[in-house]
Amino acid sequence: MSSRYPATSLTHTKRGKRCENQRNNTGSVEALELFRSAPDRFDLVITDMTMPNMAGDQLTSELLSIRPELPIIISTGYSEKITEHSVAHLGARGLIYKPIVKSKLAEVIRRVLDGG
Repeated sequence: MSSRYPATSLTHTKRGKRCENQRNNTGSVEALELFRSAPDRFDLVITDMTMPNMAGDQLTSELLSIRPELPIIISTGYSEKITEHSVAHLGARGLIYKPIVKSKLAEVIRRVLDGG
C-alpha cells in the first residue's frame, strides 16, 4: 500500500489464482480494515515497511493477530535494521529489498507459499 497512488483495485486471474493489488490514500489502515472484513480471502500479504499511519511491522503484527498462519512478505529499501532474522521475529515469512526485481519477487513468493 502506498499513499503515492490514486485509489485503485486491480484484480488478475491466471491459472486459477486471483491477485488483488490495493493502492489507496489511506494505506495501511484501510488495508487492515479490508483484511478484517474477510481474512480468509487472502493467501499472501506483501507490505512495505514504511507506510503512512502504520508501519509494516505493526501491520504485520495486527494481521497475524487475526490469522496467525498468514504468509507475509515485507518489502523495504536498504536498512541494516531490517533483516531476514528481524522480519522472521515479527512473524513475516519473507523479506524483499527495493528496488524490487520481478524474478526475485517471484522467487520469494514461491518460497513463502511453498512453506520454505
